[in-house]
Amino acid sequence: MILVPDDRRYSEDHEWVLPSAQSPREEAIVRIGITDYAQSQLGDIVFVQLPNVGDSVEQGQPVGEVESTKSVSEVFAPVAGEVVARNADLEDSPDLANVDPYGDGWMIEIKLADALAMESLLDAQGYRGLIGEQD
Repeated sequence: MILVPDDRRYSEDHEWVLPSAQSPREEAIVRIGITDYAQSQLGDIVFVQLPNVGDSVEQGQPVGEVESTKSVSEVFAPVAGEVVARNADLEDSPDLANVDPYGDGWMIEIKLADALAMESLLDAQGYRGLIGEQD
């Protein structure tokens, strides 16, 4: 069974977005990673390339790559904004994206250019429908 937590939003490119509870609303910061579905399709992840802190990213544009034993896949920005953090642990342990895609396997944090951007993403039920998972 594929995990799809209800507390986040999802892109059709299989990235998840979780608003940071610590950030004030006027500085909306979100944490981003790949979904459990994406990591299961990729297989064993052996390398992750992420953008640098300070980089601007555009919604729907590539922001990094995930290399697995099967293939190399791009990671797309589900929202636009500025990268404010990246998960350095993935450099030494890229398999965290397999083991804990919704926790320790997070990839980047973005300060949103537009707080309403989250509205264009799928909720958990919508994402489950996209990947063919039943509630």
